[in-house]
Amino acid sequence: MNGVPITDATDPRLADYVALRDTSLRKSLESERGLFIAEGEKVIRRALEAGHRPRSFLLAERWVAGLSDLIEQHPAAPVYLVTEELAERVTGFHVHRGALASVHRAEPTPMSDLLGLRRLVVAEDIVDHTNVGAIIRNAAGLGWDGVLLAPRAADPLYRRAIKVSMGTVFSLPWARIDAWGTAIPALQDAGFTVVALALTEDAVSLADYAAGPLPDKLAVVVGTEGDGLSARWVEQADVVVQIPMEHGVDSLNVAAATAVACWALR
Repeated sequence: MNGVPITDATDPRLADYVALRDTSLRKSLESERGLFIAEGEKVIRRALEAGHRPRSFLLAERWVAGLSDLIEQHPAAPVYLVTEELAERVTGFHVHRGALASVHRAEPTPMSDLLGLRRLVVAEDIVDHTNVGAIIRNAAGLGWDGVLLAPRAADPLYRRAIKVSMGTVFSLPWARIDAWGTAIPALQDAGFTVVALALTEDAVSLADYAAGPLPDKLAVVVGTEGDGLSARWVEQADVVVQIPMEHGVDSLNVAAATAVACWALR
């Protein structure tokens, strides 16, 4: 393996890796170039083993040996060798794991591909990448089949979401819903019972709902970090459930609440 040493932070060959903390810049850049960034040996390995193709690798010298098998499998992807100090100047943060890869985005999975599954988490407008990554990790770890995301939900292939998900964004099926206004009826037409997680006066206890016979196909719907689910989605759901709280706490973080619901209704 012949790596390419780079010593200039402005080298145009490193353009894929610039300012990884600038969410707005990365959103436009990654969309324009059809790429995402995988950080750390484990995440890079999971991305490539899932069939994604690397555009390039950005590595500190000490990480080359651990990724040598993947590098050999993708000889067309250049390996840029940098110091950790240079990597920090390029990316805008300390790359703790010393390994990054720029990876081609695959064609998006259509919503219809997930409608034949049995257990789905549906996230309305979760805008925090950390929460999106955690929700996908929760769904995968607790045995659910897939995740659907509303059009305005954060990108699961943004670096932070991938990292928090522990790479499960590459193993658990996920897709964008076709249209916000018709998402719930489309799920119901596909045979799903839609369970909305929301704080409404008529909500039933999650424990009580989980104790009864559960439907064969079930979709749990969760809403935004601040306002929760939209009134339209709540009204369209088949049932509204809530997690009973104590000590004056009204609700859990959306990712934590999703984990509780996934466990109870698995």
